[in-house]
Parts: sequence; structure tokens; C-alpha cells
Amino acid sequence: MSAVTIQQMADRVAALIEQRLKVGGKGLAAKVRKAGRRLPRNVRIAAEALVQANDMAKSARLMHQIDEELVAEAYDICVRHLGRVDLADRRKGVAVGIAASVAFSLLVVAGLVGVVVWWRGLI
Repeated sequence: MSAVTIQQMADRVAALIEQRLKVGGKGLAAKVRKAGRRLPRNVRIAAEALVQANDMAKSARLMHQIDEELVAEAYDICVRHLGRVDLADRRKGVAVGIAASVAFSLLVVAGLVGVVVWWRGLI
């Protein structure tokens, strides 16, 4: 595996992170850092391994220390996950979560008001 191939892998993962997660930044390392918890732990670890391999590929001496199977596996993990990410579905999930939280809060408040009214003997 050449340095150009590793750079292309890193660029592809960076483009997918920017496209699917709407995370900006210059280079893969910045995008992975900014994505933070939006990436699952195993994908974040794989992306960081890809960043490290990309940095090592820039040096001819360190190029020989790169584990090609690990880089290929990390690339596959990142591309597989980012290919399935649907931003619209994620936004819908957040909206439903907020609505459920508000509805539960209103239900609790209504229950407490009912208990207070009953306790004071107004019902």
C-alpha cells in the first residue's frame, strides 16, 4: 500500500464525514475531533488509526511500519458506518426525543397538580 493510497483513503473518509455528518475542518484529524460523539467509539478509533497511518505515510522511514491490514480494516469500518448514516433520520430522532421529553414533563406536572388539588380537598 502506497502513501498515495493511504492519503486517498483518508480523504474519502474525511469527505464522508463532512457530507454525512456536516462536520467541517481541515483534514481528517480535525473532522474526527469535531465529530466527537456523533461517531460511535469503534468508528472513531478506526478513523484515528487512519489519521495516524496517514501521518506515518508522509515519512519514508515510517512508511514501512504501517500495518496495511489494520489500515484497510479501519477504512472499511469508517466507510461502512458513514455510508449508512442518514442525516434526516437522525434529525427526526432528535425531534421525537425532544417531543417525548416535553410530553413526559407535562404529564408529570399535570399529575402533580392533580395530587395537590386532591390533597387540598378541592376535588
